[in-house]
Amino acid sequence: MKKKLTCHCGEFEAEVIIPENGIEKVMRCNCTLCKRKGYVIGVLGENDFKIIKGENILKLYQYYTKAAKHYFCSICGIHTHNRPRINPKIFGINVACVEGIDPFKLKNVGLNDGENHPLDQKK
Repeated sequence: MKKKLTCHCGEFEAEVIIPENGIEKVMRCNCTLCKRKGYVIGVLGENDFKIIKGENILKLYQYYTKAAKHYFCSICGIHTHNRPRINPKIFGINVACVEGIDPFKLKNVGLNDGENHPLDQKK
């Protein structure tokens, strides 16, 4: 089913396709960025996310390997989505930005171990 994903001010909007039984993979990540923002990530396929408006106001944040792309609204500052470095074709969405989803009521939220990412070189 198609749902609307927006930032706080509404200047950015995307259409996301959510399966009838909900987002299959929902998780928190313990990497330095995600744990600071309390990000609950919903993983969507490469064809399940479409920007409707406000692409021009998005800002990109990258750090460390600069492979992952984290997007946020330049007006209200809300992090809306990302392209993960493990698979840059898919989308991680901020489930709190999706209409009708209350992240505090989600069950079975997993953990992504971003502190020990498989693409990091261990010393």
